[in-house]
Amino acid sequence: MEIESKQQILEKRKEIEKELLELLKETKSDFGLADIKDVIYNEEETDDMMKVVAMFDRGGDASELSNILELVSDAWNYFPHKIISGISPAEKLLEYHQQHGQDNSKRK
Repeated sequence: MEIESKQQILEKRKEIEKELLELLKETKSDFGLADIKDVIYNEEETDDMMKVVAMFDRGGDASELSNILELVSDAWNYFPHKIISGISPAEKLLEYHQQHGQDNSKRK
């Protein structure tokens, strides 16, 4: 996860939202984007991420599940979490690097 600015995080978040909406439509899920954001924001248990994955589950093949896991993982990293002061893990990482004077653009 290479993060250089808050703006980059917000742009990535919008991209993830678009992909989630497309996947919700494609899988004919009964859930919406607000449901996904709510589970992520209010996470309490270690299996909460799997609750989001289950919103897309329609018994597809392994490659479909892999795509869902990748997208949900991105959402988990870029959407806000109440438990970390209402910011995303990506924002927390950016904050850490800024506080410690590390140039994240050079990290590989």
